[in-house]
Amino acid sequence: MAFRGRLRLAAAALALTALGGVALAAEPEKAATGKLQTDKPLGVVELFTSQGCSSCPPADEFFAELASKDDIIALAYHVNYWDYLGWQDTLSTKENTERQYDYMRAFGSRSVYTPQAVINGRSHVNGASRKDVDGALARMDRTGEGMRVAIKVSRTSDRVVIDAGDAGDGPSDAHVVIVYFEPPQIVKIGQGENSGRSLTYWNAVSDIQTAGMWHGKAQRYELPMTEIAKKGGCAVLLQSVGKDGMPGPILGAAFIHKPERL
Repeated sequence: MAFRGRLRLAAAALALTALGGVALAAEPEKAATGKLQTDKPLGVVELFTSQGCSSCPPADEFFAELASKDDIIALAYHVNYWDYLGWQDTLSTKENTERQYDYMRAFGSRSVYTPQAVINGRSHVNGASRKDVDGALARMDRTGEGMRVAIKVSRTSDRVVIDAGDAGDGPSDAHVVIVYFEPPQIVKIGQGENSGRSLTYWNAVSDIQTAGMWHGKAQRYELPMTEIAKKGGCAVLLQSVGKDGMPGPILGAAFIHKPERL
């Protein structure tokens, strides 16, 4: 299923509303460290992983380091196609698996694999390779393929405010994608290739919703705080989408809420 059709519009469910230039008195959102979030992080790392894959634990451990950083938006998508090996991934969803297949088509690849790390929606590398992940982030930041659009998150007592910046002479259209994820948790694997191991998983994606459109100019959106409070964590991605509905480059990103560490 295509990226565009699969991610349901969340304007009604989330009451995410474009507010144009209306000013709101809002407090800056802070990361778990208490530091103000940067409006242009180094990049976005999307790890496709599985509890039933024997090659994934090293990637999951490295991902935990990435998830602790304030300048990287790290999101883990647990997939379900390794469940037949004897262990059903407790954090997997079919939507996560479909997102990986959408990336496969967008990249012109012939298959999916784990652990796969997609960097800024632009390329993929082995998710267990520190050298490849760090190298891709640094290279894209240096060549202008990093976060080009500033995303600032602030909040009042009852709402979260998302300010997407101006692209200048850059890209003019993207989806505003809200990604919900679980707080860090320890899972004891009972069967399969990792049987007997207790592994810690960070930022496991539980839901993805397309909440609106951005058209290249500065725009403000708001999200009810009640929706954020229901989830473990939340991030916003400004992601371009191809004419075929496949996911494209991520232009900007920010954490809306980042859970405390274990």
